Amino acid sequence: MLKIAVLGTGRMGAAIAHRLLASGHSLTVWNRTAARTEPLRRTGVTVAGSPADAVAGVDVTLTSLADPAAVDTVLFGPGGAAAALAPGTCLVEMSTIGPAAVRALADRLPEGVSLVDAPVAGSVTAAASGRLRVYAGGPAVAVEHVRPLLEALGTVRHLGPVGSGAAAKLVLNAALLIGVAGVADALAVARSVGVDRDVALDLLDSGPLGAALARATTADADFPIALAEKDLGLVLDELAGAAAPLVRAARAALATAPHPTADIAALTILEQL
Repeated sequence: MLKIAVLGTGRMGAAIAHRLLASGHSLTVWNRTAARTEPLRRTGVTVAGSPADAVAGVDVTLTSLADPAAVDTVLFGPGGAAAALAPGTCLVEMSTIGPAAVRALADRLPEGVSLVDAPVAGSVTAAASGRLRVYAGGPAVAVEHVRPLLEALGTVRHLGPVGSGAAAKLVLNAALLIGVAGVADALAVARSVGVDRDVALDLLDSGPLGAALARATTADADFPIALAEKDLGLVLDELAGAAAPLVRAARAALATAPHPTADIAALTILEQL
């Protein structure tokens, strides 16, 4: 089994860490807010005092952080992990930071350290049960080296060179968030024209938004609105000014939502208010 450092034990990072621990891997964890590591500490996991301390002696370092700035700070800031990564080890970047940031990260790593970008699709519950969908980018030899780790989390699809996984995640999130915003708008139309909400949900389920409907109305997921808005900002950065009216509209809907820590399904509740 691999010796793994997990940097970032927020919602998804903690679920991933628990899953890897249950799969028999040896873990060291670090999180900026130390209290979030306590549930893992109680299971016997080593909690490091800094990112650099966490990666000492490990085979694989996994990052699950909020945004590109957080990744940069954790890897290259004071006490950062990058300088402590040993040749022959692998960094698995699972945050949603976009392909440009991933490729820039690869260029900054120490000689002999490989990078696999491996963002995931699925909920915290899916992470806990090993049902995530993992989209990997990086050299084939590096992806195969970490495949046992990634397959403990779910199904793995190797899409190409570094940045390929991050690019795929932006495509998926753009479609997801446009779809959820579309469901919210369709329900607002239903309310305005006097169609009962339950009837409208049944109609939408058999229409073109059927796939988005399940996610838009679930209570078993945790994708905060603020992180979703951040992800669409990454999409717009990659588009470099190209027209993308639906992406822009979905981001505007997220930006004006009153509860940024709520799951994106809250958008379908707001239309009732």
